[in-house]
Amino acid sequence: MYKSGFLFIDKPKGISSFDVIKYLRKITQIKKIGHAGTLDPFASGLLIVGIGKEATKLLENFLKKEKIYLAEIEIGKITETYDTEGKIIFEDQNLNPISLKEIKKTLSLFVGELYQVPPKFSAKKINGKRAYEFARAGKKIKLSPQKVKIFYVKILKYKWPILKIETKVSSGCYIRSLAYDIGQKLRRGAYLKNLKRIQIGKINLKEAVPLKKLNSSNWQNFLFNCNV
Repeated sequence: MYKSGFLFIDKPKGISSFDVIKYLRKITQIKKIGHAGTLDPFASGLLIVGIGKEATKLLENFLKKEKIYLAEIEIGKITETYDTEGKIIFEDQNLNPISLKEIKKTLSLFVGELYQVPPKFSAKKINGKRAYEFARAGKKIKLSPQKVKIFYVKILKYKWPILKIETKVSSGCYIRSLAYDIGQKLRRGAYLKNLKRIQIGKINLKEAVPLKKLNSSNWQNFLFNCNV
């Protein structure tokens, strides 16, 4: 008999967070499964999953935690979704590279508390519907700025036009919007090309198990209890 608990999953690129849930329901034969914080199909990394009634009730605690991401941003282009999944709607004609000094100066503007507008292609609810439902239907919507906190933005690598960063953010912060906003400050446009979540609260990706390693006979070996 299983006990309710958490699985720390290393989600691969190319599948949705719900695809992870569907797979886990299949191998565990348990219907009551949820996750704490969606990762888009193009993104990878840490996905915390609650198995059973007790654990799913506690998922909200993880949603409120700070998160750390590795992000790859391409400067000079904007996509409609602010990430690699959307079509390019703007391409800068100025091919001159931006200096590392200017990049550092711009990134420093995003550290601290600020108001961020969520992407229109997001799961944010407007009058009971998801924002992306309006966006896909071609309807104009206005999303209210949300107060978020960015603890730090660290440059890992910069080779024009690709900027790789590590950032720690509060709950509710969209890295896609951060990439877009950085592009606006640089006056050249930018979008999120790659994203990996490496930490939620104190839970690190190093503690996670790759989804492909889980099967019906071993998944309970990776289950953490609800006091984690």
